[in-house]
Amino acid sequence: MRLTLKIRAGAKRTAFSGKLGNVWKVQVAAPPVDGKANEALLKFLAMLTGRPLGAVRLVSGFTSPLKTVEIDGIDAQSLNRAILESNGPETHTGIA
Repeated sequence: MRLTLKIRAGAKRTAFSGKLGNVWKVQVAAPPVDGKANEALLKFLAMLTGRPLGAVRLVSGFTSPLKTVEIDGIDAQSLNRAILESNGPETHTGIA
């Protein structure tokens, strides 16, 4: 399964922050130096999907905020569910 991500490195915590068209936005807590943000992103996705780190690869965008990641052993529906559930249950403000 391939996934296109727009990364913002140096955030307070690593988490998905929404979707822009077909691109998921991800905040990564690691700084964008020496590949640390890429490494943190791959570890986060492996943990999120329950896949081993070796099953998650950065395909393109090594130095760009727009990245393509490939994850072996997961289908699109399971991946989207894992992403949506990663931020916990939806909170309601009481405003309709």
